Amino acid sequence: MNNVIFIGLVSFFADLSTEMVYPLIPMYLTTVFGATPALVGVIEGIAESLASLLKVFSGYATDKYRKKKPIAFFGYSTGLIYKLALIFASSWVGVLAARVIDRFGKGIRTAPRDVLVSESSDSKKLGHSFGLHKALDMAGSAAGILLAFFIMKTGNGEFAYKRIFLLSAIPTLAALFMFIFIKETHKPRESKAPLNVFSSLRNLDSRLKLYLVVVFIFTLGNSSNTFLLLRAKNMGFDSATVVLLYFLYNIVTSLLSIPLGRISDRVGRKWVLVAGYVTFAIVYAGFAWATGKAVIVAAFALYGVFTAMTAGVERAFIAEIAPKELKGTVLGLHSTIVGIALLPASVIAGFLWNIFGPVVPFALGAFLSLAAAVILAIGLPKKACQI
Repeated sequence: MNNVIFIGLVSFFADLSTEMVYPLIPMYLTTVFGATPALVGVIEGIAESLASLLKVFSGYATDKYRKKKPIAFFGYSTGLIYKLALIFASSWVGVLAARVIDRFGKGIRTAPRDVLVSESSDSKKLGHSFGLHKALDMAGSAAGILLAFFIMKTGNGEFAYKRIFLLSAIPTLAALFMFIFIKETHKPRESKAPLNVFSSLRNLDSRLKLYLVVVFIFTLGNSSNTFLLLRAKNMGFDSATVVLLYFLYNIVTSLLSIPLGRISDRVGRKWVLVAGYVTFAIVYAGFAWATGKAVIVAAFALYGVFTAMTAGVERAFIAEIAPKELKGTVLGLHSTIVGIALLPASVIAGFLWNIFGPVVPFALGAFLSLAAAVILAIGLPKKACQI
């Protein structure tokens, strides 16, 4: 469990750094470079998708060479380059390049980090372990957002943005320092035969195949979080308050990730995930048909409940039923599928917003989330209810 805590602290500091910056990106693009919501969607979609394609290869490298810690360290170290790229960006193209660098690092580190968490945990408490990691991850996000909020209160021009970008490099260094305390699990492959990835993936557990399909359908409606921030701005919140709303989302997720992870250990992953997708549909309906600022505030809080229900629980679900020899590959494949779907999701959301306004993209997301919940509830075998 000590390993899980230190991995969580790496994520705490890395996300503190990232979230000092992330909620500012849509405002930075629109106010400094004059970007439209459609262009913001294209930038986020490209950045997320290109980097996510790396996750399955990172997972494969983790399974083949069993060197999880150095691969994860390399992925986290790109955070420093990301901040420098943002500081020197002189157009939206520069911001796109910076976002690709950031997501490239995430694509490298996610699978080996998740395997480290899985192999450092009691098999009967995977939900708790992944929930603990997510709680620390989101606590770091909340702290970063709160820092950004107070800094934004002192100024809102281009210089204020770049000052935050520079300061955000400090917690990245702290995250890299935490790797000193993480122990490589050194669990050897059970089979010495070469990894036959394609045949192994074809023979995946049917429950896992169904879930990956559900994830793809859901993600087609789950556009970048930048649209939530733009919607809050659209409803009359100023830039600093938008950052505070994003803090609310992160702190709710952090507080609920451990208890909801424990619940999934007791009642099974399936129904927690189904409830999570239904919650997401309610959240997006709130963003679509918000009648006032109070609805937006409630939607951000409920979005935190959704993330706590799904982010750690789905990783525990995958880690439990993935082949032991391909645990990293399958965790990476899950992230890659999310990334592949996120590009059209963000691009479609951006263009729908431009043409019809904010209601249509959020309504589409709510519908696809409900569809995912129904497919998972009906299609996953009864025995999966205990997983």
